[in-house]
Amino acid sequence: MPTITLRLELHKPTKVKQDMYERMTEVNTAFANWLLNHPELNQATSKRFKEFSSQRFPSAVVNQTIREVKSQKKNQKTKKFRTLWCCFNNQNVKVEKKGEFYTVSFPTLEKRIGVPVVTRPYQEAWLNRLLDGTVKQGAAKLYKKRKKWCLAVAITVEVQQREETKVMGIDLGLRYIAVASVGTKSLFFKGSQCAFIRRRYAALRRKLGKAKKLHMIRKIGRKESRWMKDVNHKISRQIVNFALANGVGVIRMEALTGIRKRAKSAKEAGRSLHSWAFHQLQTMIAYKAEMAGIRVEWVDPTYTSQTCKCGHREKGNRHGIHFQCKKCGYTIHADLNGAINIAKAISGFAAEPSALVTGAPPIGVHRNPMGRGDDTTLNLGVVRTRNG
Repeated sequence: MPTITLRLELHKPTKVKQDMYERMTEVNTAFANWLLNHPELNQATSKRFKEFSSQRFPSAVVNQTIREVKSQKKNQKTKKFRTLWCCFNNQNVKVEKKGEFYTVSFPTLEKRIGVPVVTRPYQEAWLNRLLDGTVKQGAAKLYKKRKKWCLAVAITVEVQQREETKVMGIDLGLRYIAVASVGTKSLFFKGSQCAFIRRRYAALRRKLGKAKKLHMIRKIGRKESRWMKDVNHKISRQIVNFALANGVGVIRMEALTGIRKRAKSAKEAGRSLHSWAFHQLQTMIAYKAEMAGIRVEWVDPTYTSQTCKCGHREKGNRHGIHFQCKKCGYTIHADLNGAINIAKAISGFAAEPSALVTGAPPIGVHRNPMGRGDDTTLNLGVVRTRNG
């Protein structure tokens, strides 16, 4: 079942509460680092906290921290935590609606009190579904981002798998950010507009760098990241809508390897897209497809851009965005040819990227199936129909 994560901003917590959340984070991080070196970590329970400290601390947080430390030490070989935010399981976080406002309550150093949260329309839609029981609540994490305290709540949705058998392939690149193909229809997202904006940001950063305005450089970087994330949301939404409109039951994407090596010249449009968040785009496509009941499969991209439909494979078949088979003379847009071959999985299947296996995404990859940008048309997308 797909899982999305709602980031709920706590509405103007008092200075006392903010200080308490800071103390909880500091204690939790210190406890986690103490646990990492404990000889009996694998047998640890909430009672183990008493060996670490005599101060009062929510057992619900302690239990989640023990699970996290065990997992991080086993799978990531973690040696030290810089910050480990307080987490709560679904039984210790309660979401309620009081009048027009939504509140969340969770264990703290003091008594449990409902805290109002700032909500947007798409978040309210999910919270209403949570309250009426049509989706299930998972674990939650209390964290701070840019001086704002938030609660990330995982929500699991039961989705019925679509029975359609059509397969759509998606090729990602630098001149064209994404090209999707199903049957005789294709959807193109040209990268020149995005490349122009990236160059503008780069020029602004150089100018600010010469003026030694480091704070402004960081601010511009965050603004650019938000813009890039919004574009990826729009592209992924249009791709999934395109798949639904054409009866697609399976989306196949390439397991990204060496995508940034495809630009042969510093002059080509793709130069400014080398640092584009391709993995983020794939993540968004994957979870939106999953939410729509479309299965996602991962394909080895080897030779997908060099192989003709007649089966002839040669590096010389491709010249930039133009593909012409040296054997049969077949011509087509090179990225579209790649998308067609990805749909056919001509080089076999690849393992699912590990970052996409874990269900709920990290906070930095906020899943927003009904969020800002999803309903806005992006000028990059062009639908084409081909014959044969």
